[in-house]
Amino acid sequence: MRKSKMIRRAVVVTAVAVALVFTAASFAQQPGRIRGQIEKADGGVLSLKQRDGTMLDVKLADDARVSSLVKASLDDIKKDSFIGVAGMPKPDGSIEAFSVHIFLPAQRGVVPDRHFNWDAKPGSTMTNAYVESTVAEKDGQAVTVKYKEGEKKIIVTPATVISAVAPGTKDELKPGAQVIIFAFDKQPDGSVLAKTMYFGRTVAPAM
Repeated sequence: MRKSKMIRRAVVVTAVAVALVFTAASFAQQPGRIRGQIEKADGGVLSLKQRDGTMLDVKLADDARVSSLVKASLDDIKKDSFIGVAGMPKPDGSIEAFSVHIFLPAQRGVVPDRHFNWDAKPGSTMTNAYVESTVAEKDGQAVTVKYKEGEKKIIVTPATVISAVAPGTKDELKPGAQVIIFAFDKQPDGSVLAKTMYFGRTVAPAM
């Protein structure tokens, strides 16, 4: 009898573990951000062509925070600059950046400084951190950054897209603009209500 209870308990535990694995996998497959190009803008509704080619209606929240991205260079990244780095981890622990954006001064202390998984590419990461130093290396420019939990060595190559965040308005969300939506709510009709987004003014979002 006791052995039978132990077997039943083991089965239940195994079933719960499997369910948690599948739940975690499903959650991981859900996109955390929405990326695409505006095909049509009609009042507060945008028709967005996503990266996979599907269309999505995006409604702008009344208090939506809209920022632009403008082209920047490595020279604009100074000591103590607050930057966001989207990149791919390398075997030596460094990160090869495919996108670096320089935050607005007003975003310091508001956007958390941290290192976490990112959804731009499989295996990519995002590091929001403060610049400590910049040194030229054979693979590119090595930028050491620090965040609350640690530090990272970032490799900026000629292929890295460098941009700076600038104030933007809803009126600038026009057909042809590339956008990335960070915060949104799904609506019953299949559309989304956008709350926070960047659009490319002189450079397309690459993060």
